[in-house]
Amino acid sequence: MARESSKNPVLILLDMERRSREHAAGLPQQIEVKALWSGIGFRIGELRLLAPLAEVTEILTLPAMSRVPGTKAWVLGIANVRGNLLPIMDLNGYLQGRRTDVGKRSRVLVVNHQGVFAGLLVDEVMGLRHIEQENRTTQLPEIDRALAPYLDNGFRVDDDTWVVFSMRKLAESPLFMQVAM
Repeated sequence: MARESSKNPVLILLDMERRSREHAAGLPQQIEVKALWSGIGFRIGELRLLAPLAEVTEILTLPAMSRVPGTKAWVLGIANVRGNLLPIMDLNGYLQGRRTDVGKRSRVLVVNHQGVFAGLLVDEVMGLRHIEQENRTTQLPEIDRALAPYLDNGFRVDDDTWVVFSMRKLAESPLFMQVAM
């Protein structure tokens, strides 16, 4: 009988199939892909915020700049960044009236929204954050009222809430556009 099966091609193929199935590895697990929200984590004072990734064009170290006379104190100056004039604003100075102490972690978040091209000085950039959409929350911690017009919602991460600061809302704000004394 063994001789017959070794000559019959159908039986040979059936035997090969049986042995292949016995030694085959299982299919990979299907993992549910969850929707992610992406943003830039940053800090002004002790407050940790998130800016939607699509609303931040670039992150810079504080460039050399020239002071612009006749502007409010939170307008730090204007810088030449690769041939483009970039007004630099102190975000904490604008929102809370407290100047940012420039340190080695200070950064400038560049916003370019509907003709508003500006750099916002922050105390620190804490990196790119990818957060599951299901962690979105509308219950925000108590925050200075000056920030309220620019907040969208927040995300629960571990036992902490990160509040989303809308650069788009800031750029559309008439108050932000009034830089002259």
